[in-house]
Amino acid sequence: MEATKPKKFTQSLTFKGFIIVALVLLLLIPQSMILNLIDERKDRSIETIEIINDKWSNPQTLCGPVLSIPYLKKKTETEVVETKDNKKETREKIIYESHTLHITPEQLNINTQLFPEEKHYGIYKTILYKSDININGSFKRFSEEDTASYNFQWDKAYLTLGLSDLKGVNNQVDFKLANQTLDVEAGGSYHSNEKQLIMAVPNLKELYEKNTLSFQCNINLKGSGSGSISFIPIGKNTQVEVEGAWKTPSFIGNFSPDSQIDDNFTAKWNILHFNRNIPEAWIDEYSYDSFHDSYFGVNLINAVDHYQQNTRSAKYAIMFIALTFVVFFFVEILTKKRIHPLQYLLVGIALILFYSLLLSISEQINFAIAYLIASVATIGLISAYAHSIFKSKMQTGILTTLLCGLYTFLYVILQQEDGALLIGSIGLFVILGVIMYVSRKINFYKQDDEIVQNNN
Repeated sequence: MEATKPKKFTQSLTFKGFIIVALVLLLLIPQSMILNLIDERKDRSIETIEIINDKWSNPQTLCGPVLSIPYLKKKTETEVVETKDNKKETREKIIYESHTLHITPEQLNINTQLFPEEKHYGIYKTILYKSDININGSFKRFSEEDTASYNFQWDKAYLTLGLSDLKGVNNQVDFKLANQTLDVEAGGSYHSNEKQLIMAVPNLKELYEKNTLSFQCNINLKGSGSGSISFIPIGKNTQVEVEGAWKTPSFIGNFSPDSQIDDNFTAKWNILHFNRNIPEAWIDEYSYDSFHDSYFGVNLINAVDHYQQNTRSAKYAIMFIALTFVVFFFVEILTKKRIHPLQYLLVGIALILFYSLLLSISEQINFAIAYLIASVATIGLISAYAHSIFKSKMQTGILTTLLCGLYTFLYVILQQEDGALLIGSIGLFVILGVIMYVSRKINFYKQDDEIVQNNN
């Protein structure tokens, strides 16, 4: 009786399956390298954009105007002195302390027209803007009792208008208080990150007595930082309207506007005094950090930039590799053609190189065109190599169709913002269902036996 030769596990499909899984896991290393490369290029882009922004102007935050009036507070102090006959005597001494009363507007209206533009520096670009800002409103007038309770130094009164970056002021600021034009000078800071425009008001007392204390200001500002401009609702009632020619504005801060968005956008905010934690008046120094807890504004952004799209696409690399290897594996089962693990590895490397191609090309041209070029090149390379292995137009055509479907599916996901997870999950579920359906009648144990017999 002839002895049965032992089966060689290394020649079985089960062993080949383990090898394929190991190759997929091995290819996680170059995938992580691609992700690191994308992050590195993105960081380089951020550094370059910061250089562009610094030369143009930083993001702008507008706060004010605030009316400030110095005053003297009379204070009586007692002191004990020793007389010539060595007796102690209590005397009163009158001193005057200097303070400043800061007053916010009763009504503040800000109308802003943004003019976005893209600035290029080599292969990098950033979103900048110019703006035409009209500020108007009024301050509450003092009553006679209020005026009498303070020893105001009217000739030292001044107005302040806070800005993040005075470098962005693009013209001579026209500021009028009660129809009187004020001279505008650069001043100190509200706090460490915000500068001021200061306007002296030499005859404020006369203006208070004869006129409604209204103000009007026209200012042209430049800004950057993804086209960010924001406002602090310093007025008791603050109304802000921003318009611009941009399709994808992002509204930032603690208040949501009424907005309309198409090719242009319009956003309107109406903030009341009890909506924010800002006093109507305060004396001397005040922590302006709390003011920024109430900021709001708009960011001119690209909905999905090409670095974000590259990162998202690279995260699907393992899915592409696994599905492509599955096709090769099924061809190996159905045609009984042996495919060497090295050939699997070369195909996997070609799939990984797609993401390097996509990154490098998308830095030069539009992402959609870059994606088309990189995917066509990758599909063509793998299809030509597969044909040399399969020796069959039909099998090569099936693989090419699969790859075209996968890359089309990936592109659709990349273009989605809110529905990417849903579409991706449904797509993967369908793909898994197809694989299970195709493999349902394959007897892997029988295939193992046939392979061993053929090799023996």
